[in-house]
Parts: sequence; structure tokens; C-alpha cells
Amino acid sequence: MSSDQPNGAEPQPGNAGQPTKAPRTMSATTTRRALAAVAIGAVVAAIATFAIAGGFERSENLPTHSGDPGPQATASVEGEAFASAIAGDCLDWTPSNDPKEDRKDVAKVDCSEEHRFEVAAPLDLSVYPGAEFGPGSRYPGALRFAELRDEHCVPAVETYLGSRFDPYGKFSVGLMFPSEAGWTAGERTLRCGLQFSGTAGTLLPFSGRVAEQDQSNVWDPGTCIGINQNVPTDPVDCVQPHAYEVISVVDLGTQFPGSMPSVEDQDKYLEGVCTQASNEFLGSADALRNKTLTLFWDNLELDSWLAGSRRINCSVGKETDTGGFSTITGSAKGDILINGAAPVPPPPTPEGRSMPTPLPGAAPVPGR
Repeated sequence: MSSDQPNGAEPQPGNAGQPTKAPRTMSATTTRRALAAVAIGAVVAAIATFAIAGGFERSENLPTHSGDPGPQATASVEGEAFASAIAGDCLDWTPSNDPKEDRKDVAKVDCSEEHRFEVAAPLDLSVYPGAEFGPGSRYPGALRFAELRDEHCVPAVETYLGSRFDPYGKFSVGLMFPSEAGWTAGERTLRCGLQFSGTAGTLLPFSGRVAEQDQSNVWDPGTCIGINQNVPTDPVDCVQPHAYEVISVVDLGTQFPGSMPSVEDQDKYLEGVCTQASNEFLGSADALRNKTLTLFWDNLELDSWLAGSRRINCSVGKETDTGGFSTITGSAKGDILINGAAPVPPPPTPEGRSMPTPLPGAAPVPGR
């Protein structure tokens, strides 16, 4: 069986501001443009995977309405767990790099345990108007399954969550559908649901029902996000090449308990909070500047706020001249390499010289 991913899941670094102690900043435009490039590449990869493997394969990379990966097929025609799954059931399986084996052992699990799919609603194509999905009909392609997900699963998820779905959050809208063999045998019931995927489309395990948790798209401090062609991918060990490292999780609800703060108010608050987090994480107020890194943070969108999301990440990376990310190896807490070379600290700031703080999204101050 297969499922697809929404955006989610996509990490979405947002607007960045400029701390006062000599670091540089990265704008929201930069980070979101980088993530958009990932999503576009994911679409192409997903279509190619379907064309080669056909049916049950790792085709999680079709876009959802939030820009994340897409539908996946079931490998088993008789899969009891999938066939009997109803809204509120949680499904899990053992991932495999072999498309013929992946998702063959789909089972229902308690939602408090780790799982990869939460069912929001069944989708019975046997009652679909017309003959498109009737007996003997041709197996739908990847794009058609993606259309069905967007047409039926997005509203099904919104109904299931009581309109509390965060389209920019950790979870994405997914669709699980029969393999080509199952389709030929007459299987026509699909499952709409929720899933958690990395930026590159890998389905990741999560615990708890989505409705009962903050959907904020955040990673734990110390998480390093991989890199491919200067754009972020999925979490990796920090000794591996990566785009940036998460240094803190900030709950905006503690500072703004009422209505949603404007982006400007978020930036004013986060400038100080993320700067302090950077100093503590890296060990000193000069470490960010000496390592030539960029401090940036996310902003919450209105849809996220209304869905109950309140948390954002502060992160450090290094922006390239073309708007993407440089490749970093090693945790920012210790010695790092940037594009294979040790960073060269800039000259010290002359005594008594004032270094102005750029507005969020502004170009870096020369020499920083």
C-alpha cells in the first residue's frame, strides 16, 4: 500500500532577523525558495518512480496542497489491517528499500505507539460516478491518485480534525491505495489520512493522535538537516553534510497568549530569544560570528496559529551567494567545515564602533 505526504511536511524556515552580536541573517524568502526547490524535485522523482516500479513503491514525493510528498500503494491485496481500517485507526509497517517488500506488513497499532499513518476516512472508488474506476478499469497513474488525494483527502482531513489542520505544520495529508495487482483483483477502497514526512519525502514515525498535539513543524535542538544541491533534505547525523542545525525550540504562546502576533512582533521577540539560544548553544557570544554562520528562525502563519501551532525553531547555517545553503559538516557546538574548509573568523570589530542591526530579511552587513 502506499501513502502520500503533505507538508508538511516540510521544514519551513521562515523570516529571519538579525541578532545584535555580529551574526548574519537569512531571509524567509531564501529558506522557503530552497524548500520549494525540494518540493519541485520531489514531484519529478515520484513520477519517475511510479513509471519504473508501477504500483507499490516509494512514491511519497508527489505534492500535496502544502507542497509535500504524495500517494503510496499497498503491496497486499488481502491486507486485513488496511482493508478494515476506519477513521481514527493508526497503521504502521516495517520500511524496506525493496519496493516489493515495503509496506507488506501493514498493521494496526495503538495510536500512542509509533506509527506512520493515521486514518482520517475511507475512500470507496467503486461508488465514484462514471466508469473510470469500474470493473476492469485501467490502473490510475500517480498524478490521478494525487488528484484524488487533493479532491477528497484534504477536505476529509479537515473534517476529521475539526478544521484544526495546520497546512504548514509537521503533518501532511496522505493517501493509501491498492497496488496494481490489488486493483486488478477488484480492490477499490483507499484510505485518506495524516502522515509525517521529511523534506525529501521519507515517511517518519510519530506517536499520538494528530488532534491531540501541537502540529508545529519543529525539530529537537541538535538536529541537523541534510543537504542536496544546496537545499535542505531530511535529518542526518551532524557528522554528515548538512544545511543547518536546529539550536532551540521556542513556544510563542508563552510570550503571546492572546491573538496571533504580527511577523514584526514575532521578529522583535525572536531576535533576542534566538540570539541568547545561539550564545548558549555555541558556548559564547562570539562563536556565531567567528564560525561565519547565519542565525535564522521561523515565523508562524495565521493558518498555523488558528490550528493551535505555537512553536518555532531557531537554527544556524550559512547562506550562499545564490540563496541556498552552504554544506556544513560537524555540529556547530564544536569544530566545523563549511564547503570542506575550516571557517576563517572575520577581523574583530574596531573598539567603540557600532554595528547596526539590519531589518529582518535585509542583506548581511558587509564584513560579517
